[in-house]
Amino acid sequence: MCNGCVHKEYPDRGNTCLENGSYLMNYLGCANCHQRDFVLISNKATEDDDGEEIVTYDHVCKNCDHVIARHEYTFSVVDEYQEYTMLCMLCGKAEDAISVLPDDPRQSAPLF
Repeated sequence: MCNGCVHKEYPDRGNTCLENGSYLMNYLGCANCHQRDFVLISNKATEDDDGEEIVTYDHVCKNCDHVIARHEYTFSVVDEYQEYTMLCMLCGKAEDAISVLPDDPRQSAPLF
């Protein structure tokens, strides 16, 4: 992947996990053709590996097809939580877990 195309490699995005799209605030422009135009998504693939959904794709320059970054997003259900992760040089790294229960046990107040 190309570190010349991004402001910061793998920025920390907290719990913002993107299944598709691009984080254009981190995009400098194409280091190959020196244009700052749209970023396209190519080679998108979805795989189900033992209950874990994995989505991968390439961010590519609209003008010269230069590969800017490889994006990986995962989704799984572990115990009573939906877990999401994202790893991409352009979009950053992030992870999140959301309870599948109506009331999240992590958010409940102690009784005593």
